[in-house]
Amino acid sequence: MRLGLNEHDAMLRKPKPGDEYAIYRLIKQSPPLDPNSIYSYHLLCRHFSDTCVVAEQQGKISGFISAYLEPNNPDTLFVWQVAVADSQRGKGLARMMLTTLLASPACSDARTLESTVNPSNQASRRLFEGLAEQHGCGMQESIFLGEEQFGDEEHEKEILLSVGPLNTESRNQEK
Repeated sequence: MRLGLNEHDAMLRKPKPGDEYAIYRLIKQSPPLDPNSIYSYHLLCRHFSDTCVVAEQQGKISGFISAYLEPNNPDTLFVWQVAVADSQRGKGLARMMLTTLLASPACSDARTLESTVNPSNQASRRLFEGLAEQHGCGMQESIFLGEEQFGDEEHEKEILLSVGPLNTESRNQEK
């Protein structure tokens, strides 16, 4: 699928093995996101590609969403990370990736979307608030991890955002 993005085109697709290093670099250049190992991004590209999305522009990865259906609650899509290259921020790429992901066959039964957000990450918070508005539903929040749970590592608390129930009719119209 090709989506217009100002003067550039973005190809939204599933990640594949071979994308992991570019994804790792994108995450590393996207504070406040915590980069994970290249191995973990390989697993996402290999085992969870149906619930992740990559934005590619001019042969380079400019966006990535990692997500999975919760094993004990398969109608909940947990969005782990949303990253957009600095040059593409503010152009709606994250929202396009999220909308495309929710419209995918793998996510068709998802009624709730959950994600964690640091208090300082207002861009992510706005993304999920916009999603709730788009679907005409609420957004609940609770503490997922407190600062003390990170031990010696200095880390902000992680707030769990829960958006739902998602409107399946509007998702099918967006395909």
